[in-house]
Amino acid sequence: MKMEYICGLWIIMRYHKILIIAGFLIIWTFVFYYFMLRNSIDFPLPENDYRRKMMFKKIENQVKQELKKSEKLTNAVLRYLKLNYPSEVSSNKRRESQTPQQKDQAPQLQLVGVVPLTDKEQQTVMGLVEPPEQEQNHLELPHVDATISHLKDGQPIIPILVLACNRVSIAKCLDNLIQYRPNAEQFPIIVSQDCGDEATRNVILSYEPQLTLVEQPDQSDIFVPPKEKKFKGYYKISRHYSWALNYTFSQGYEYVVIVEDDLNVAPDFYEYFLGTHHLLKQDPSLWCISAWNDNGKAKFIDASHPELLHRTDFFPGLGWMLTKSLWQELSVKWPKSFWDDWIRHPEQRKNRVCIRPEISRTRTFGKIGVSNGLFFDKYLRYIKLSEEFVPFTQLNLSYLLKDNYDNTFLKKVYTLPIVTYDELRRRLISKDGPVRIQYINREQYKRITKMLGLMDDFKSGVPRTAYHGIVSFFYETRRVYLAPNLNWKGYDLSWS
Repeated sequence: MKMEYICGLWIIMRYHKILIIAGFLIIWTFVFYYFMLRNSIDFPLPENDYRRKMMFKKIENQVKQELKKSEKLTNAVLRYLKLNYPSEVSSNKRRESQTPQQKDQAPQLQLVGVVPLTDKEQQTVMGLVEPPEQEQNHLELPHVDATISHLKDGQPIIPILVLACNRVSIAKCLDNLIQYRPNAEQFPIIVSQDCGDEATRNVILSYEPQLTLVEQPDQSDIFVPPKEKKFKGYYKISRHYSWALNYTFSQGYEYVVIVEDDLNVAPDFYEYFLGTHHLLKQDPSLWCISAWNDNGKAKFIDASHPELLHRTDFFPGLGWMLTKSLWQELSVKWPKSFWDDWIRHPEQRKNRVCIRPEISRTRTFGKIGVSNGLFFDKYLRYIKLSEEFVPFTQLNLSYLLKDNYDNTFLKKVYTLPIVTYDELRRRLISKDGPVRIQYINREQYKRITKMLGLMDDFKSGVPRTAYHGIVSFFYETRRVYLAPNLNWKGYDLSWS
């Protein structure tokens, strides 16, 4: 009997100790942030009202996050006690429900010391708390007044969303965008800055009122699994994309064109998107309009046809348009990192395609980024930028709709003569006109593209610029189609 009494005392002391610790954490959180907000003399209050509001909003979110962590820890402790000492927890509840007279009659125990948890028990408790990587940065968007999404003539207002961080060279990008913008009312420029770099912010502000600057308010450190520490930059980029797109679409726009801060644009950049945006509404098989050609080096394009556009299964990015409905679909499952690879996966793409130009309407000038100058980044700088203005709004682009395009494109490609790379290189083809080079497997495709100098990689099994597995490019004076054989069964994820 004495031994049972001692064991019961030990369990109750431990239970009270855990609750005291949890209560201390909650009280500490309230006290610390209250005095920091009320009594901090050195707290920076920017002169700009918007920045002040954003900074207070950031601190408010931090307070909420700390409170949530304390609440989770308390709940975790209670769950731990219920799992391991159910009888003691239930008896404690019974004691709380007793009348004062009944409580006086119950045996009274005093807390005479603190019994530390064992390492195993500590791990069990902490395991019940959600890990940091599961905590999403669901920031409340600032209140925005109703925004006009269309002009009086019915044309849509298409904002240009520029994603910025710490490149003061963003000035090159903004100069281009402002120089070629035909109408500031129809194409408002919104620059969303992450990183909090003051020098970059000052450069952006120097362009007001020709653009609007918004700042991603969550500058807290981001949880990255230990094996992916070197990819932290990609996690921050993904978080920034999510916040910036939520902010922009919350204003009521139907379309957004995304531009990175290291891109130059062509003179007809705005005309290109204005002439193609309606295709996204007409054709449900389309999900983006891109200004980029991954194989857009000067030697691979037909410079005599700057108006030529293509369908592609590969998501190009680098200056692209999406609709509000697509963002509503993607935003609820937006990834924590590597968003561009994620968006190319079959679960997101769902066999939808993009429109891309023969000649790129964007070109990168950035030399430093999260990818640290990989081969692909170096390749990008050789992409040819269109210099001729094409009146896309006056062209009939119905040939890009799925039924029209497939009937013409596939029949044309598979009736062309088959040649080898060697015959092409040595100019042994007797007739002028387009030809087809056939590939059977991944190894053969990579070997041919390397010899030609084309991009040879795959993303989710899809080659860059491919449509139905067919990669179209220009070689000297003729169009060439690098195509799979006729019994092609679709993209193979194992090719990536």
